[in-house]
Amino acid sequence: MAKEIPVTIKIDDERRQRLVGRLQAFFLEEFDEELSSFRAEQVLAFSLATLVPQIYNQAVQDTRKFMQERLDDLEGDIYEPEGL
Repeated sequence: MAKEIPVTIKIDDERRQRLVGRLQAFFLEEFDEELSSFRAEQVLAFSLATLVPQIYNQAVQDTRKFMQERLDDLEGDIYEPEGL
């Protein structure tokens, strides 16, 4: 199995604020709990540290598999036997 490389996700302030707002809205709607900005930031930080690398790594693996399948198809489509 390939060595996992840590993924560091950097989010600009505007996007971070939108995500914090979405987390606050989600907690209010789903759990009827008001989430402070601080707590929403903590949930976001936890998600970025634990979930995002796993999802990213899976996406890379899926993409690698997809590209390899396309390359295998390409070889079959353009292969010309030698010596004919």
